[in-house]
Amino acid sequence: MDQHRVIVEAATALASGLPLGTVESVADAILTSDPAALRAEISRRVAHHQQRDRALAFVEGWRRDAAGVAPAVVAVALQTAALSEQQHRDAQTVELVWTGPDVVQNPFRRTEQAILQLLDSAQKRITLVSFAVYNIPNIATALVKAARRGVILTVIVETPDKLGGENEYSTLRALGADVAACSTVYYWPKDKRPLTDGNKPGILHVKCAVADAEWLFLSSANLTQQAFTVNMELGMLVRGGTMPGRVEEQFRRLIQDGQLRPV
Repeated sequence: MDQHRVIVEAATALASGLPLGTVESVADAILTSDPAALRAEISRRVAHHQQRDRALAFVEGWRRDAAGVAPAVVAVALQTAALSEQQHRDAQTVELVWTGPDVVQNPFRRTEQAILQLLDSAQKRITLVSFAVYNIPNIATALVKAARRGVILTVIVETPDKLGGENEYSTLRALGADVAACSTVYYWPKDKRPLTDGNKPGILHVKCAVADAEWLFLSSANLTQQAFTVNMELGMLVRGGTMPGRVEEQFRRLIQDGQLRPV
């Protein structure tokens, strides 16, 4: 592959995965630093260890696979990728989604249609969060298809087993064996939850899905057939902008900090 093409693709990947200010700081370091001191300068500028590791990996890839590309060209590639990513993130669309009686004068997308669009559009990763989960065949099929095309699935549930004597069910069994087998499943352990004055623990009541920091489905609907067919539920499907990435990052940090644990 042409060395300039290597840099363009690597810069695009870096800009899509890091805060844009960080990408611009890395570009500036490449422009202004002595080559021998570049790693140290990036380490000084980028405080978050995972972001720093990605930035340093970009530099190593440049030196290994595209050493003939000048620093000024690499910096411009990063700046261009950052600007393009910013424009992409700013181009946000928001669509209301609905389960319930139809109103002809004011039609909304159906809840199941919206979440299926998100699942089918994912190319890298899906984070799926729900208080209640019962097997919905179309959702399960879309998740398995996503996993087969290489999408990383993260599922976050209220508990892996039962909900304290009320509407008891096994979340993992409800997901279906195929989905559980290709997902990393997390839950909110009781010892991590705040308590009410009556000593009752908080509950994980979120219902959302995020794909590739690009799509966000947020709804009152649990992942149940009833919520998708006969309840009255309202939500939204967001594409672009900063909200999907911020929600994805929120749950990533909860996992990283140990607030959510793997099943």
